[in-house]
Amino acid sequence: MHLSVSLYFQCIFKICSVSRERAEGGRVIVEVDDRVAKVRNIKVDSRLDSSWDSREKTVAFSFDYCYWSVDPEDPKYASQEMVFQDLGTSVLSGAFKGYNICLFAYGQTGSGKTYTMMGTPASIGLTPRICEGLFSRKDDYTDQTASCRVKVSFLEIYNERVRDLLKQSDRKKPYTLRVREHPETGPYVQGLTQHLVTDYKQVVKLLEEGIAKRITAATHIHNASSRSHAIFTIHYTQAILENNLPSEIASKINLVDLAGSERADPSYCKDRITEGANINKSLVTLGIVISTLAQNSQMFSSCQSINSITSEGDSSHVGSSPSGSSSGTRRPAYIPYRDSILTWLLKDSLGGNSKTIMIATISPASSSYNETMSTLRYAANAKNIINKPRVNEDANVKLIRELREEIDRLKTMLMSFELRNSSPSWSDDRDGNLTELVLQNELKVCMIYLMLYLLFHRGIALLQL
Repeated sequence: MHLSVSLYFQCIFKICSVSRERAEGGRVIVEVDDRVAKVRNIKVDSRLDSSWDSREKTVAFSFDYCYWSVDPEDPKYASQEMVFQDLGTSVLSGAFKGYNICLFAYGQTGSGKTYTMMGTPASIGLTPRICEGLFSRKDDYTDQTASCRVKVSFLEIYNERVRDLLKQSDRKKPYTLRVREHPETGPYVQGLTQHLVTDYKQVVKLLEEGIAKRITAATHIHNASSRSHAIFTIHYTQAILENNLPSEIASKINLVDLAGSERADPSYCKDRITEGANINKSLVTLGIVISTLAQNSQMFSSCQSINSITSEGDSSHVGSSPSGSSSGTRRPAYIPYRDSILTWLLKDSLGGNSKTIMIATISPASSSYNETMSTLRYAANAKNIINKPRVNEDANVKLIRELREEIDRLKTMLMSFELRNSSPSWSDDRDGNLTELVLQNELKVCMIYLMLYLLFHRGIALLQL
């Protein structure tokens, strides 16, 4: 039933240049062929006679998109604009339709995650481009959109603690926020500030303010490595008229820049080792969550196929017992969302109500072979996740639509009985009951419509403040 939505969890693969590795003279071991990335194992490839070695010389991975961003002079070079046209526009279109969207970058330290998500003043990344598109494309929807509201929040997860990047604090020690879970809307951060923005300039100012507060430190791979996970969230609410009915569509966009995965270095100070341990803990938990979700999704799809085969067999052998009954007793594996703050906050984005895009960034250098293979296996596993996105529409408008459909169905039945009218006494009673049901539903629609009309006009006034 939900197999088609697996396409909404896209895995994007991007190769970025690293000046340090160029200076060290590392060999390029990654090759991109359309949507396939091939990684060469130079340890096996360098041997003259490796027939006894069972390891593959080249391993291929397929993704929804593959970008080569190593050399700007290369004809295959993928610019920030190209990445935005492929991914950012789909984020915007999904948000305008009322879907929740999550886009996150995962990869080795220094492989280009922050560059892809945030960019530089000379080459802005996905996050500011998406924000710019959110405001520039509003004009395209003036025919159906009465008003809209945009709120943003910015947080970081450092050493398994949540910090608001957009809140001023006079205390020397940074304050931490607690994560809660609402039974309907899911996990949220208690006390996280949301800022109402009316144009792109305000968003850029808040982005710059938050990025400046992020915790960075020098590592052996990167001079200013992000030591925290950052989540920039956009709450986009549209007040529209749908079939002359006031309606509200809300979407949440999570733009996530993860801290880099890396091996521990004994030369690090205690703080760096603690940071690295917490980063690796959250990323390992994320990997376990992705792996478990992928297994559950595969189990679900296999059960669906078995049940379809069984149902076909049952139609020809009515008395036979279903051969797929044993598979139906298998329970989905437990998903440890709460084992880390990161996975808890991304619960809806992983296997939940969201269209999710994962960007896997790697280095093409031979010195990063182990990290590259780990990242690509990570992303390949994530491709199997099945998400269940749905439009976040107003519940009252949905109820009105369902009641109108019910009224139309009852009216159709009433007309068919009037045409038949074969038994007057029985038909009169039946018609009377149907007429009463139609009138009751029409009364409900009128009452809800009146309530929404008042709330809608009040909401428009509030949105225009």
